Amino acid sequence: MGSFSIWHWLIVLLIVVMVFGTKKLKNIGSDLGGAVKGFKDGMKDGGTTEEEKAAAQVANSAAADKTTIDVEAKQKS
Repeated sequence: MGSFSIWHWLIVLLIVVMVFGTKKLKNIGSDLGGAVKGFKDGMKDGGTTEEEKAAAQVANSAAADKTTIDVEAKQKS
């Protein structure tokens, strides 16, 4: 009585598909996957500061385009 058999899970799955429909379930799966990917990217970028992000972006763009001149802009006081 405590555990469910495969038939119980198949009936539950059938009811969920009938209630929500396959298109809605596909959209929910895509949204959930995008949220997880965004969370992972945020956790990866969360440990870096803004200056490190800017330096990494400049390094990436300079590596892609060899004609780029790297200058540092100073803010006016």
